[in-house]
Parts: sequence; C-alpha cells; structure tokens
Amino acid sequence: MSINHIVTPLDSAYLDSKSQYVFYHKMVDFALKELIVTAQQNQLCTTQEIIFFKQYADLLLYSIEAMRVKYMYDEEEHMRVDLTESGFPNYLEFRYLFNDLSLKENYVNKLKDVSELQEEFLDTLLRKKEPVSRTKLFQAASIVYYTSVEQKFIFNRFVQGKIIKAPEGSEGAFMTSWSFFDVGCNRPFVCYMYFDFEGSNIDSVKELVYEVLKTTADREMNLDVMAYGIDRKLKDIKPKHIKRIDLGPFHNVFAKDENLITHTILESIAAKDVPLESYVLSLKIDEVSSGGEFSEGGYFSKQTLQRWNQPDNKSYVLAPHRIIQLLYSKRPEIMNGLAKPPIQIADMKN
Repeated sequence: MSINHIVTPLDSAYLDSKSQYVFYHKMVDFALKELIVTAQQNQLCTTQEIIFFKQYADLLLYSIEAMRVKYMYDEEEHMRVDLTESGFPNYLEFRYLFNDLSLKENYVNKLKDVSELQEEFLDTLLRKKEPVSRTKLFQAASIVYYTSVEQKFIFNRFVQGKIIKAPEGSEGAFMTSWSFFDVGCNRPFVCYMYFDFEGSNIDSVKELVYEVLKTTADREMNLDVMAYGIDRKLKDIKPKHIKRIDLGPFHNVFAKDENLITHTILESIAAKDVPLESYVLSLKIDEVSSGGEFSEGGYFSKQTLQRWNQPDNKSYVLAPHRIIQLLYSKRPEIMNGLAKPPIQIADMKN
C-alpha cells in the first residue's frame, strides 16, 4: 500500500447529533446538484462528459445518503467529516460502508421483523402517548439501511467507466472516464481520456486499459506525469487528451481546514454576516493534450510515446451571490486568479 493510500480517524471531525447529520447531508446534496447543473450551463464539460459526471456524482450522493441513514440514531458511532482541504466525509466512511454491506446478510438475519417493530411504534405513540426511544428508531433505521442500500452503488476509491466511441470532433477516436477518491486530500476526482487505438478490436484491450488506469491514475498528481505513465504502459493505445476535474474543497460550516476561503466563510458565519448554511464549492479542471510523438527505447524495444504539451490548469469558484460579494471584499487575490468570474449558484435555505 502506498503512503498516499493511508488515512486515519485523526484526519477528521465527528458529526454527533441528528440535526448535524440532516443539515450536513442537505448541504452536500444541494451543492453537488447545483454543480451538475452549473457545469452544463457554463460548458465546463461536453455533453458526453456531463453524462458521465452525473453518474459519478449520483454514486457520491447515494453513499452520503446511506451514511445519513446508517448514523441517524446510532449513539455509539458518529460520521466523520474530513479536516484536510475537503469538506467531504472522511474516506474511512466510504470504506466502512462498503465493508459493512459485505456482511449485510449477517445483520439482516438479526434485525427485528418489520411488522413487529411497527406494532411497538404504534403502541408507544398511540396507547402510551410517549415518544419512540432512540434505540427503537435506530432499529428502524438499521432495517432501512440493510434492506435498501446496495453495496455496488457505494462510491469506492476507484470507479471505472466504460470505453466508448468519442463524440465527433474529439481529439481521439475513443474515450473513457474514471473517478477516484484521493485519500491524501480526501476529495473526489473525475477524469476523462480521449485516445486512438492501433489494433483492430478495442474489446481485446479493455481490461488492460482499466487495470492500467486503476494502478496509474488513481490519485492526485501532475497531469502530464499521469498521462506519461498511462502512455508507457499501453503500447497500442495513443492517449491524445486527458481531462481531470477536482471536486472541492467544499467550504462550509463543518469544514475545519486551513483554506483561506473556508476561513473567510467560518469567520463571517461567526460574525453573523452570513447565514449558517453559507457554502462555497471550489473546482479545478486540469487538461493536457498531445503535441506530437517521439520514440523511446532500443531497436528491439522501441515504443512510440506522446509528447505532452504544458498542462492547462483552471480554477473555479461556485457560490451564492452574497458569498461572491463577500469573497470579492475579503479575498480579491483569490477571485482575480480564477479562470472566469465566480459562478453564481443558488442559496441553500435551512
């Protein structure tokens, strides 16, 4: 295991109440849905890229909703929000969900029958006129969790998309996508690769392509380094264009990182200049294209590789109107360095 894959509970802070779970989940859900719409409206992605992007975002939303149900009434365990420049749940939460659901059948067999629990709820509420205990509520939440959450839809550390023919006008004949959760910075990334293929049957190399991407392009690194690593390991594949979207940090009241935007949000919330539900979503899009080819190796091991151009790195900020004004007032140096003026998204109503 690489040191980049090591994460500990010390990198995170707990959510420790029902109200916090509900509020945090609502914020993440709202921000990601706003991001999907905004990326399309502002042409940050092509039509096909948006389709893939939405699929990965849906997996992320599904996983966070599963966490909400899992922890809602659990008094012993608490969900962790990352403390690095992230604002998303700590990676351990995704791993716990995935592993927990591997033992799903063991837990389901120990759960109370639904009809029996319903009778107890009705008896408590209607006859005894008392609130349902947290223990009973946790049992109900556990039934929902273990009978409705599917392991295959949990956002994993690496999620591979299919190879398809690239849309007309693309830099390569084929394209594929993948997503990964970098445990070092604790943020999700979505990547696209456009490429040519020198063989006759793309299906014959699909599994090799997937394996190389999983082992070579599963963490944050310089994009030209990632591109070169992929190119070297795939002899018949000629990558022509690679695009990577870095989701985050998600700046909000639960984040506790050293990021200047996060600090600005927290200070303004504390001073009651902005409401508690104020948030900002940072976004970085890096792209690199092939500028030609060169040969490497000896006579018997010569390989044609791509000569990569300088990567194009662009930063974006998505925020409600009031927060954009705040950032221009307090962090103009950040706002002036963006690829385009801050993109306005909707306010979240608490």
